[in-house]
Amino acid sequence: MNPTDDASTALLTDLYQLTMACGYWHTGIAEREAVFHLHFRKNPFDGGYAVACGLHAAIAWLDRLRFTQGDLAYLRTLEGNDGRALFPEGFLTWLGEMKFSLHIDAVPEGTVVFAHEPLLRVQGPLWQCQIVETALLNLLNFQTLIATKAARVCAAAQGDTVLEFGLRRAQGIDGSLAASYAAYVGGVHATSNVLAGKRFGIPARGTHAHAWVMAFGDELHAFREYARSLPNNCVFLVDTFDTLQGVRHACEVGTWLQAHGHKLGGIRLDSGDLAYLSIEARKILDAHGFGDAAIVASNDLDERLIESLKHQGAAITVWGVGTRLVTAFDQPALGGVYKLSAIRDADGAWQHRIKLSEQTAKISTPGIHQVRRFLQDGVFAGDLIYDISSGAEPSRTMVDPLDPTRRRTFADGMEHVDLLVPVYRAGINVYAQPSVHEVRERTITQVAALHPTIRRFDNPHRFPVGLEHSLHALRTRLVLAARGPGETT
Repeated sequence: MNPTDDASTALLTDLYQLTMACGYWHTGIAEREAVFHLHFRKNPFDGGYAVACGLHAAIAWLDRLRFTQGDLAYLRTLEGNDGRALFPEGFLTWLGEMKFSLHIDAVPEGTVVFAHEPLLRVQGPLWQCQIVETALLNLLNFQTLIATKAARVCAAAQGDTVLEFGLRRAQGIDGSLAASYAAYVGGVHATSNVLAGKRFGIPARGTHAHAWVMAFGDELHAFREYARSLPNNCVFLVDTFDTLQGVRHACEVGTWLQAHGHKLGGIRLDSGDLAYLSIEARKILDAHGFGDAAIVASNDLDERLIESLKHQGAAITVWGVGTRLVTAFDQPALGGVYKLSAIRDADGAWQHRIKLSEQTAKISTPGIHQVRRFLQDGVFAGDLIYDISSGAEPSRTMVDPLDPTRRRTFADGMEHVDLLVPVYRAGINVYAQPSVHEVRERTITQVAALHPTIRRFDNPHRFPVGLEHSLHALRTRLVLAARGPGETT
């Protein structure tokens, strides 16, 4: 939100992406075709799934990716450890002449996704694949995390209205806008963030704060004045002084609203025992004839507290969720990674690449990947990661990447869909981007297509995701070859 005079964001990258690009240029392999995949290794929040989000922001960044004269002028100021210019002038000139030419395929926003499967496949000149890495991870990691958190919160609310109230606790302006967008994608109904409402077309909702009541000193008088000022937006915050007395004051003003052709929207609880207070507030509202008035609750809510309040019989009908949603309070980062999996040699043949690790989960997978999702009676049955570079139709047998003894074969004729769709071809945007409202509906539909045991918060059932058996065999061969004959453990 603090753009330079040229408004370029090409330098939204780690320095090593540019130093590697310079190295590729210097060694003559910069234009060699490569393939990278972006994925995460573990489902967030110890849950059973994630919701893909951030593609819209990635497209917005990629559409204006170019190195301006201002960018190049800054890069000329960087020095190596000898005090001389870090980058050769020839490289900077070449960088400034870049013509974006990547092929990018992505899982559409609002799609339920799982650990180990690619959210993006990036293919094209090695150096271009490299310089987009950091921004893509930045944009997809955070928004996927928030969309997933929102989906979990909405699941806990069991169909009740959920409002995102997190602007004042979000990580800066950009963080707040990204979080509001992703939360809406994840299923919330509206946001308090007016700028997000304007920018993304998300419904904006809000009432008043304690300061309104404190400014008048007298709660009943404050409620009356608010009702006169905005009679069509009356949800009164009732816990400034005595909560249940505040509910009675709200009912008194609600009667005045009715007499003037308006209605009491509800009351909001922001502190105290929310279960007890909501139950007692419901009794008071109903006794005064306001059976349709909402009871809104806020105060550091998340999916687990909402689930607990539901079990306690709380009479809350609208949930205002802020800090713990927009900051992904219990898991502040998704941990997505971006790995090279194939590169063409000088003769044009694909060479598979693999990264080893002492941790099985961190061993990369070679090839050019697609994800095939199988469905059984409308319920997601499993995801098969396969290599499209072989050109052959993949088998229906998958192998668990973490436990090769676990395998599954999907029946012939079983319904399936491939998840990665074209977004860029040779640098041209070919993707018909849906509205944020369509993306939100996709999330709701996708989450509903999961078995309930996968949606639960504690010890969710593990959704079947695996490598197509020939891809698993290729990965195994490359691991063994890379480790050499002398390594047995």
